[in-house]
Amino acid sequence: MKVYREILVAIDCSAVDEPLVEQVSALALQLGATLHLLHVVHSHTLDQERFLREESTLILDRHKNKLEADGIKVCVLIRSGEPEQEILREIEEKSYDLVAMAAHGHSLPERMLFGSVSRALRQSISIPLLLIRPDR
Repeated sequence: MKVYREILVAIDCSAVDEPLVEQVSALALQLGATLHLLHVVHSHTLDQERFLREESTLILDRHKNKLEADGIKVCVLIRSGEPEQEILREIEEKSYDLVAMAAHGHSLPERMLFGSVSRALRQSISIPLLLIRPDR
């Protein structure tokens, strides 16, 4: 079995983050892995960018503090732009063993309307992708 040492965790700063962080933290503890918490700020104005960046910093810092208190090494990353493009760029720029993210479970019309970051990643990356269903 491959040992995952560097795990990229795509955080969208919503309610689905809690079950995702819970799952990957258990994995990180067992493997001695570092979690890299990444949030991509997707905004259309400078004011919106500033507000969303401040909010995401608070959320990511809360996750980081809890994970570090549990003995997990954590890095926090914030990028700006289109989520799927920025996550792919982060994967290309660094050496990750695994990508983890929450699967939102959109219906077919929602997937067509909103697109799917996980679908784009599945088609584009060569490392494993762990999808966590928050309702399971």
